[in-house]
Amino acid sequence: MNYIDEYRDGTLAAGLAAAIARAAIPRRQYRFMEFCGGHTYAIARYGLTDLLPSSVRMIHGPGCPVCVLPIGRVDAVIRLALEHKVTLCTYGDALRVPGSGGMSLLRARARGADVRMIYSAADALTVARAEPQREVVFFALGFETTTPATAVVIREAHAAGIGNFSVLCNHVLTPPAMAAILESPVLPGAAPLALDGFVGPAHVSTVIGTVPYEFVALRHRKPVVIAGFEPLDLLQAVLMLIRQVNDGRAEVENEFVRAVGRNGNLKAQALMREVFEVRDRFEWRGLGEIPASALKIREPYRRLDAEVRYAMGYRPVPDNKACECGAILRGAKSPSECAIFGTLCTPENPIGACMVSSEGACAAHYSYGRFKDAVEVPG
Repeated sequence: MNYIDEYRDGTLAAGLAAAIARAAIPRRQYRFMEFCGGHTYAIARYGLTDLLPSSVRMIHGPGCPVCVLPIGRVDAVIRLALEHKVTLCTYGDALRVPGSGGMSLLRARARGADVRMIYSAADALTVARAEPQREVVFFALGFETTTPATAVVIREAHAAGIGNFSVLCNHVLTPPAMAAILESPVLPGAAPLALDGFVGPAHVSTVIGTVPYEFVALRHRKPVVIAGFEPLDLLQAVLMLIRQVNDGRAEVENEFVRAVGRNGNLKAQALMREVFEVRDRFEWRGLGEIPASALKIREPYRRLDAEVRYAMGYRPVPDNKACECGAILRGAKSPSECAIFGTLCTPENPIGACMVSSEGACAAHYSYGRFKDAVEVPG
């Protein structure tokens, strides 16, 4: 299969769905978490849950970059834009993430802040070069997928001696978050999260490879299958997970062999190690503080660190009490279990971060699945 249409072939999808139904043991429940928000979006968009037997449940994970940013981090970057009067450059989804009191970077721009949407880290450096009279800050966020591009820009700005450019680094790491999900204590009044395995992220794995997930199989005895984003990728991954569970195996398998290797992109990894180091701790929305789960800029490049340049402290801020985004990111609840889902909280007016990006569980479910949750009222 060389072209995109082959990965969306309905006949092949039906065949995989039939194979999944045959493989699923009657009266056994299978619970698999798709960690990546891109997988959540694809599952909702293509209606893949309709092709799965009722015994197979897909659970949304925290893998949406803007979703996992805690409110305290959002508030800090908003203060940077409004109080320090910098030119703040970031990706489109980050503009709409709500902070305290419903404030967002988009609303900060409406109040006069110079906030600009960009498509790549390189665009932010272009702004700094074109407007040397402005202090330009790139609000960098994302998993390992986008981290190498930020590293390239930092190294380029450092080599060129560009003095009006800095980076606010909020890059986070996937494996520690998976560990936190598996090791998190059961909250009062909540049922324990029982997982049978993970659909591992695709783009992240092109960078880090499959090796970093081996602790999930070895330490926690949970299978992981790295999968691409197309419907057949995901169905094949589910079938591979079911077969592992049935066999009593816990291994890291790679369905996405056309893009992911065991050791990943070594050049990108070396670049990341050169520019960044691991933070001691970092707060994630819904998961709390996770040790060694995020990156900061190393000392040789520290003059480009906006946290240092603007003496930015961090203050944790509790989530909106009406919003269940934290529980959804942990896999403890589904979007439809949130009281404000689809009413007060919509993609046009997001109350929680999970409703902002198309890869957020709530936004994907709102766009492609919310009406299936409606209870029919007899006429």
